[in-house]
Amino acid sequence: MKAVRIHRFGGPDVIAVEDIPAPTPGDDEILLRVHAASVNPVDYKIREGKYPPVGHDKLPLVLGRDVSGIVEACGGKAGQFKPGDAVYTMLEPGHGGYAELTLVQGAHAAMKPARLDHVQAAAVPLAALTAWQGLFDHGRLRSGQRVLIHGGAGGVGHFAVQFAKARGATVITTVAGRDVEFAADIGANQAIDYKAERFEDVIGEKVDMVFDLVAGETQARSWAVIKPGGVMVSTLGQPSADKADSYKVRAAGYTAQPNGAQLAEIARLIDSGKVKAVIDATFTLSDARQAQERQQGGHPRGKIVLKVAA
Repeated sequence: MKAVRIHRFGGPDVIAVEDIPAPTPGDDEILLRVHAASVNPVDYKIREGKYPPVGHDKLPLVLGRDVSGIVEACGGKAGQFKPGDAVYTMLEPGHGGYAELTLVQGAHAAMKPARLDHVQAAAVPLAALTAWQGLFDHGRLRSGQRVLIHGGAGGVGHFAVQFAKARGATVITTVAGRDVEFAADIGANQAIDYKAERFEDVIGEKVDMVFDLVAGETQARSWAVIKPGGVMVSTLGQPSADKADSYKVRAAGYTAQPNGAQLAEIARLIDSGKVKAVIDATFTLSDARQAQERQQGGHPRGKIVLKVAA
């Protein structure tokens, strides 16, 4: 089968499309024929050797962390799935998605949203689970609360805006000027051009939660806009406990985990029309290098996806 692998860590030039043996599913695994695979920032961080769970002992490594495709075969304990089912999933480290076939833990998969094709569905799992777990598992966001989402037009951010809105929260987000209208279209109550305005000057009432997808100076300025008892949640490391104590708020840093039950719930939201996946660009599997360069070099609106099967 064709797969995109790296044999050493480095820049986009280390990416190679190769023929490798097809994997065999274990008892709790699904063999999935990949129709599309998503491209995420974590992919180029892994490629560069900067993502902690990956070491030189894991090389060569197939890249990619989320996919949509058709079940080819199932282990005896792989759950409710059967050959021919259309599923989508976030993969565990070590099972790459930039490939014609991959292995999936049965508990981590869910039926693909019916209203999405495979390219659209592949854009969902990692980014949507990151948004879902940040907002609801770690942030405990509830209806009627106010949330500030930094980076609301990106892969994770555009799902976070939609999930928070669907939950009944008031959603404020910071985006580039070109994305202000887009953020409003997907549900933001207030979209702030971070280059033209300082969010702390225009946000009005303090928020219950900051969902930080930017870090750095943006995070540092965000503590002061959180209500006492609120929370700072970040995908980019654990926010300062000292800062949290001084502002009387909670701080949570996390890494998203595969979760088939949450993907099933997200699929229901998508099929109800409350959430959509936005595609910035698509590439073929053989153009994975160019896809990662686009992801790393700019600020995509929504997701970048590799088409693997016709």
